[in-house]
Amino acid sequence: MHRRLARAAVAAIALAATGASVAITNTAYAANSTLTVNVGSPFRPVTRVASGGLYALAENNRPPDSMLLPIRMRNIVQPPPGVQQRPNGQPPGGDALLVAQQAIRTGAGMVIRLPDIYPNFPYQWVSWNDWLSKVDTMVNARMAATTVSNVEAYELWNEPDYTWNTGAAGSFTDGWVRTHQRVRSRDALTPILGPSITGWNVTWMRSFLTHARNTNTLPDIVCWHELPGTSAQVAAHVSAYRALESELGISPRPISINEYGWTDEIDVPGRATSYIAKLERAGVEMANRAFWYEYGTVNGLVVNNSQPTGSWWLYKWYGDMAGNMVTTTPQTQSGIDGFASYDPTRRQVHVIFGNESGTNTVRLTGLGALGGTVRVRLESTPNSGRFTAVTAPTAHSDTTATVSGGAVSVSVPNMDAGRAYHIVVEPTSGVPSYQQRYEAENAAVFHAQRLSAASASSGGYVGRIDNSTDFRTHSYVDFIVNVPTARTYTMAIGYANGTGATSTQGLAYNGGGWSTVSYPPTAGWGQFGSTVSTTVNLRAGYNVIRLAKGSPFFGGGTGYAELDYIQLT
Repeated sequence: MHRRLARAAVAAIALAATGASVAITNTAYAANSTLTVNVGSPFRPVTRVASGGLYALAENNRPPDSMLLPIRMRNIVQPPPGVQQRPNGQPPGGDALLVAQQAIRTGAGMVIRLPDIYPNFPYQWVSWNDWLSKVDTMVNARMAATTVSNVEAYELWNEPDYTWNTGAAGSFTDGWVRTHQRVRSRDALTPILGPSITGWNVTWMRSFLTHARNTNTLPDIVCWHELPGTSAQVAAHVSAYRALESELGISPRPISINEYGWTDEIDVPGRATSYIAKLERAGVEMANRAFWYEYGTVNGLVVNNSQPTGSWWLYKWYGDMAGNMVTTTPQTQSGIDGFASYDPTRRQVHVIFGNESGTNTVRLTGLGALGGTVRVRLESTPNSGRFTAVTAPTAHSDTTATVSGGAVSVSVPNMDAGRAYHIVVEPTSGVPSYQQRYEAENAAVFHAQRLSAASASSGGYVGRIDNSTDFRTHSYVDFIVNVPTARTYTMAIGYANGTGATSTQGLAYNGGGWSTVSYPPTAGWGQFGSTVSTTVNLRAGYNVIRLAKGSPFFGGGTGYAELDYIQLT
């Protein structure tokens, strides 16, 4: 099925306070269900893979940047230049090249969905001459937009197992080859994403991948949708795809789930939490909230253009995560589930969970680095629907607990399966009042690579920041930082430079002018401990700081440098 089914808008769900409180014990859990969080078992850097949205943005300012920066969107999927698609009877909107600058300002990569050049859904095929002419026009428009540097892929078609007209256009596999080749004849650099089928289908995917492999037209990013109610199968689907790669001799590709969450799930924080947890654990590269209703709301996160819904707070908590994602283990795939992070620079654990009613337990292990006594805060956000503004989460408790054997159990009574819950665990003293260190691997990374090294802060860094001459491959890292006051901050940059000579990158923030950062040579690549310092004048609240080898309006850096972190003091 598909996101644009003609269904009546669901009514806003009345907010009901749960009256939940927290009880902290150090004994083995005896609750109905337990989510286990192993803080000592990191498995990937925080990149907020599932924070994006299909058709998230409407113009260049709807919703406003102030609603987008806190959620730190990983990726958006937008219609192509010249969009004619009229989803749910709305006028055409969300043209990728019109919204691109807002996505860039807020750190989001972008996929351009080409078939939305058609006005109707399912798409109404005209002819091959018509389609290839449209492809030429769309790709040429993107190629002319030389200040747009965040395009991560072209999506060649959408849900071909549902929308492709085989009778008129021939087989989709042959159509994929013709379209792939046409795009590549005009743009040999921008990745191609697909096949974007409605849901995982191993037989369909095997046939498609075999044909694409044999014709040298494999997608650079592999995509399918998780609709409806398939969150419990995400891990199995990803595993099945990886097995197909091995079977067919295809090198591993990033995975995009660019639509997740059915109509009765997408606005329910507890259900969205379950999807995010499974997408994070499965190791997908990016995932997007499905589009069911209105443009310009990030699919129900924003109401009245500038107010948060209950779901927005879930994604804001997600945006607050830093450091590394750590392992969470639910008792079942259909009950309580959640995702968690640990930031060793602040010694702070975040756990976001939900999708269960009654009394349940979150058991945290591997807490030895936090000391013998920890502060534990619990809050939740309601299942308010997409039309009800929620000005703040519901605070439930703020207390201390003794860590025993590196573990603490948090019992949460009276849970509501529709709500999402948030636990923060940190030392009782010595925690900075605001985040000061920002890891490069947690930032928005464009045309560079997240890597790992034992000497890197939190174990990760960004390298291969190599490209400066072509707007489609400009290499840069955008740090979204949040500071308490407007003033000049000293910014230390952890880096490595194995060139043997001083290298440079460009520095700009909040869309302002460029300055140059110089990096003297260090012991070698991937060997960290060196820093350079500069100053930045930041406004109170959210700011975007860019370090670039290449970027629009910047002449380009010299040599090469790897980035470990920035630290504001």
